[in-house]
Amino acid sequence: MARPRILIAGAGSVGCYVGARLLAGGADVVFLGRPRLQSVLAEHPLLVTDYEGFRFETRLSGDQYVTTPDAVGPVDLVLVTVKSAATREMGEQLSSVLPDDTPVISLQNGVSNAQQLADALPRARVLAGMIPFNVLQQPPAHFHHGTEGHLMAARDDRLAPFLDAFKAAGLPLELRSDMTSVLWSKLLLNLNNPINALAGVPLLEELYQRDYRRCLAMAQFETLSLLRTAGIRPIQLTSVPTWLIPYVMQLPDWLFKRLASKMLAIDPVARSSMWEDLEAGRPTEVNWINGEVVTLAQNLGRRAPVNEALTRLVHECEQHRRRWTASELLSSLS
Repeated sequence: MARPRILIAGAGSVGCYVGARLLAGGADVVFLGRPRLQSVLAEHPLLVTDYEGFRFETRLSGDQYVTTPDAVGPVDLVLVTVKSAATREMGEQLSSVLPDDTPVISLQNGVSNAQQLADALPRARVLAGMIPFNVLQQPPAHFHHGTEGHLMAARDDRLAPFLDAFKAAGLPLELRSDMTSVLWSKLLLNLNNPINALAGVPLLEELYQRDYRRCLAMAQFETLSLLRTAGIRPIQLTSVPTWLIPYVMQLPDWLFKRLASKMLAIDPVARSSMWEDLEAGRPTEVNWINGEVVTLAQNLGRRAPVNEALTRLVHECEQHRRRWTASELLSSLS
């Protein structure tokens, strides 16, 4: 496919970054998002950068960023990047405009969004996807990719014509046959999102404090135990095997910092999307991250008290923002 037309459905931080990278690689991209960001992009260029030095800036035309599905026009591929709470609504909006068998990839947090999209888009070809890295929005329209990782999606022949477009964008798309394991492995890493949001500091600053890491290790150990019971084997997404990560998180600061320089590629300004949501006064995705662990535990007849507590604390912060020191958060979870 010489120049595929790709729809970014839910053009916020992640969507604008991925869409701009695809534009830079030569794809024809249309962004579907909110009027607020449309107004910003009418006055300012779309700028994307990453921690390795990539930079691309462009002015979007009036028909490149739209706010209603009927303004999208024909597309070859859809990438859904809305927050999890808006998944069903986005699926229902797209159902009336997408031709049958259109490939749709869910590039969202959590493990259940692809199924929600499939329920709302029964005539499309909905595929689970995974975006591992963090994107931070900086005013007015600057989107910065601050952590390592590459895209994955369920293996399907319909995606073959688009692989060159992702490669040209510098975002190679790896096709997998084990997306359930992939999504849970990503969720294990995302268990740091609420800790970073509650801490209110950049990711690197948070991870360099042992008590914050011990909080993360507690949530990960709890989740790994449930996954073993459920027969779900995580895959390795970082330089460290997934089962080993919570042990590494408990190491003393001096030793962790030595190892982190080899195992972590994180920009000093990077923060979690959950922190960004709390700062903006928006509902978070905690129900689709820690809440998924709680649901898995209930389905297994068990409990997940650490993830239950993190879910509760984030919801409390949605109502009354506060920042937790490392010792306060560890004490609360313990």
